[in-house]
Formats: sequence, C-alpha cells, structure tokens
Amino acid sequence: MKVLVVGSGGREHALCRALARDPKVDALVCAPGNAGTAELAEPRPLDVADPDAIAELAVRVGADLTVIGPEVPLVAGAVDELRAHGLPVFGPSAAAARLEGSKAFAKGVMTAAGVPTAAARDHTEVEPALADLDEFGPPYVVKYDGLAAGKGVTVTDDRDAAVAAVRASLRGPDDRVVLEEYLDGPEVSLFAVVTESGAVLPLLPAQDHKRVGDGDTGPNTGGMGAYTPLPWASHGLSAEIVATVIRPTVDEMARRGTPFTGLLYAGLALTTRGPRVVEFNVRFGDPEVQAILALLSTPLTDVLSGRRAPVWRSGAAISVVVAAPGYPAAPRLGDPIRGLAAAGALTDVDVLHAGTRRDTGGQVVSSGGRVLSVTAIGSNLESARGSAYEAVSRISLAGAHYRTDIGEPSRMRHAADVHRADTAPGEDPTRPRKKE
Repeated sequence: MKVLVVGSGGREHALCRALARDPKVDALVCAPGNAGTAELAEPRPLDVADPDAIAELAVRVGADLTVIGPEVPLVAGAVDELRAHGLPVFGPSAAAARLEGSKAFAKGVMTAAGVPTAAARDHTEVEPALADLDEFGPPYVVKYDGLAAGKGVTVTDDRDAAVAAVRASLRGPDDRVVLEEYLDGPEVSLFAVVTESGAVLPLLPAQDHKRVGDGDTGPNTGGMGAYTPLPWASHGLSAEIVATVIRPTVDEMARRGTPFTGLLYAGLALTTRGPRVVEFNVRFGDPEVQAILALLSTPLTDVLSGRRAPVWRSGAAISVVVAAPGYPAAPRLGDPIRGLAAAGALTDVDVLHAGTRRDTGGQVVSSGGRVLSVTAIGSNLESARGSAYEAVSRISLAGAHYRTDIGEPSRMRHAADVHRADTAPGEDPTRPRKKE
C-alpha cells in the first residue's frame, strides 16, 4: 500500500512511525509533514484546510489510503471530497465531524443519546451568557463552540477571567460559547475506531495533561504529555465507556442519517458520580496517540480498516512534550534543536517531531509551540518515565519548557483515590464494575 498522511504535527509523526512498521505499507507520503516525518515519508506541500487540494494530492501520488490527522480538514469536508473521487480514506464526514466542530452540537447528540456529561448551556450573546456564568458558579468552565486547536477552554475560579473568556468567545456574529458545570475527578482519554459497519474497536485508555505547568497549573494547552495504560483505573473502564458513551453516540449519529466512521475520541472525567464526557474529538489526539501507538502490535492499517482488533505489547508508554519558550501564549520559533540523535539513541525511545522544520542550512529548528513529543516504552510506567525524561535531558532548545510530572507516582495515587470514591465499600477499583 501507499498511504498519504495529512498533517504536520506529533500525531502525524506517530502515525507515520506506526505505518512504517506495518508490513502492508511500502510507501508513505506526509503532507506537509515536518523534519521528523521527512525521515519516514515523502514530504509534499499542502494546505490542509483545502479539501480539494487534499483530494488532488491523493490522486497525484496514487494513495491507496489517506489518513487525515488534524481536525480542520475533517470539519471542512476533506473526507467527503476524497470519497467523491472514489478514494479510500480514514475519517468522518463533515456532518459527523461536527461532534468536534461544534461543542453545542455534541451536547445535543449526547443529550439525545443519554450519554452522561456535564450540564451545559450555549449562548450567542454576552449578557445572557454572563447570567448563566453566575448560575453555574466557580470553578467556571467556558468553551468556545468551534475549533480552537485545543486552547478554546477556560477553567478558572477567577470570575474576571471567566468573563473575559466569554467575551473573547463572542467576538463575531456567528460565534457561540458553551458554559458547563465543573466536573471533578481525574481525566481519561478513550479512542475508538468506528468501522463502516458500525463496529467499535477501543484503543488503550490514556491520560493527557492539558495545563502547561506541573501540578496542573497555568493555562490550557494542546497537551503537555500523556501515558498509557492507567494502572489506577478499573479493568472494566474501557468496556463501560464503550457501552455508555461510544456506542450510544455512534447509534445516535446513525439515527440522524449522519453515520460516524473513523476515530472517535471521548475525553472524560471520572467523577464521584461515574464517568462524564468532557468533550468529543473526531481524530487521534495529540499527545495521547504518541504513547498509545508505541504499544500497538497489530498492523495499523488492519486496525483502521476494522479487519483486526488491536493487540497491545506488554508494558507502558509515556510521551513528554517539549515546548518552545512562550508557549502557549506567544511561542518563539526558529531556534535550533540539538541532541536529537543522542536522545533517540536510547533504547525504546522515539523523539517524535511536532513543530519542527529544516532551515536553509539543513539544521532542525522549531516551527511550532509544541516542538517535540519524546516518547518511551518500558516494562512498567516507572521504567518508561525514566527513559523519557533521560531523553528529554539530552535535548537542547533555548528557553524550552516541559512538565516534569507526567506519569508521576504521587499524581497516580491521587487519581486512584478519587477513582476509588466511585466504587462501592469494599469493592476493588481495579476489578470490573457491575452494571446497575
């Protein structure tokens, strides 16, 4: 097969790594790609927001399969355009991609499907939104309705900050803001491949770290690191989420005449009332996918097509994001990155590029806020964590910053304590939960 991967971030580098290991894949193209993907796949220039350009490129390179990484082309209708050309593609239609493209739409689907989620209201005008803001009370949760590259969510105890977020979300005539109740408990990401027949193939659950600083401090980002599996979560958690969240959502989308196929991501909070959906995405999440695909044994094309359910290698994986100075507000770009070879030389470590390019002299420099996703696997999370941070220490990027607490044991003990509060007295949280 010849596979075209659309995108230029750490997610796309992880997809290219997995596809390069797939015995069915003998040629890869990544458009536009980055300095890391260029080592595995032929780079091609591409405007990822242009569905026509994506379809034209797939025809030109003779792609047997196109895998679309980012959300922007999915919401813009790239899958529809590719299908109109009779080209095989992995991803949802534009109508189905509204699950990510509009938080208000996703809330409506969840309500109709009976999916547990936070109470919410959406508004197009500032004053009614501010009235609801006070009704929900702190911690305030304010979400821009459309796409915002993972940074359109404000969670704060500061009312002034929440008011500012509401006003920033309603600058244009077509803007909408969603206000939600705050959900307590550790967050979990569950991805599932949904086939054309409606079958659901869940991947390993992972935990993302959205805040920029240690201890979940500072503003939200696109993600500063992730790990999988979750040693503190119940063994039946994935099956429970499929039964209560993924399956009802897929069924509701089919009932509406907009069947969902591709990758459905549920970001959840494990509250004291059980799992609650925080958001849906319609593509592989970054940086969770970097860790998840590192443990995949099954050829990726078999999983994407639904031919085989995923099989996982033993152990654990962790991904630590190295960010440019000033990220997420105003990242400084163009700084040289050194030590990549030394970091990648460590056993079971992949230095996945996210925001990189080669300058005119051939040197790898930063080109985005999240620059690298340093991903390691080990026999357990402690081993993987040690390898990942050792690799990070070998990389030099002026002013770079990263979180030091990804997969930290004390954070996992806290998550286990909160998760345990949702179990019956004497029940082991690592045992499958009984249905009520």
